[in-house]
Amino acid sequence: MSLHRTGILCVVSGPSGSGKTTVCRSAAEATPLYYTTSCTTRAMRPGEVNGKDYFFLTDEEFQHRVDAGGFLEHALVHGRRYGTLKSEVIPRLADGQDVVMDLDPQGAAQIRDCQDLAIRHSLVDVFILPAGMDELRARLTSRSSETAAELQLRLLNAIDEMQHWALYAYTIVSRSKEEDLAKFLGILTAERLRSSRLRFPA
Repeated sequence: MSLHRTGILCVVSGPSGSGKTTVCRSAAEATPLYYTTSCTTRAMRPGEVNGKDYFFLTDEEFQHRVDAGGFLEHALVHGRRYGTLKSEVIPRLADGQDVVMDLDPQGAAQIRDCQDLAIRHSLVDVFILPAGMDELRARLTSRSSETAAELQLRLLNAIDEMQHWALYAYTIVSRSKEEDLAKFLGILTAERLRSSRLRFPA
C-alpha cells in the first residue's frame, strides 16, 4: 500500500541562546527538511551571507514587501524587523516538503492564527527552553556579537518569551546539541506518522 503525506510546517521558538537555530540547521542536515531563510532589517554579522543566513533588507524594502502581502508572518524583535516570505513556505508545503521555521513567539502566534487551511493542517510548534538563566547568559556572552546593553535587552526579552512555552504542542528543555537534536527528530518522526497527514494517491 502506497501512501502520500502532506508537508509539515514546524515552527520552532525559544529565546536567543536557547539553541533553536542550531536545532533547526542540524535537523535540516540530518533529514529531508527545508529550513526557511527569514528577512531581517538588522545589520549583517561577520561571517553571515545574504540569502543564506537571512535576506538582509532595508526598512523601506521590508515595508514594501509588507504592503505587497508578501509575508506569511513578520514582527518587530529587539528593535529590528523579521519576517518569513510566503514564497519560502507555501509552494514547498504544496509539494509535500517539510519546512522548519525559526520564529519568535509573535511570529508563531501569527502562524497559529493564519486562516489558510493548508497552513493550519500542516502546523507543528516546538518551544526550546534554556536549562536556566545562568546557562542562557553564558551562551549569549560566548557569542560576543552584542554590546552589554544589547545582551541585557536579550535577557529581559528572554524572560518574557519563556512565558509562552505552554502555548506550543511540544517543549524541549535544552541540554546539549546532540540531545536537543535527538528529541527534535523524534518529534518530526512522530508527526510524519500522524494518520491525518497520510493520503491515498489519486
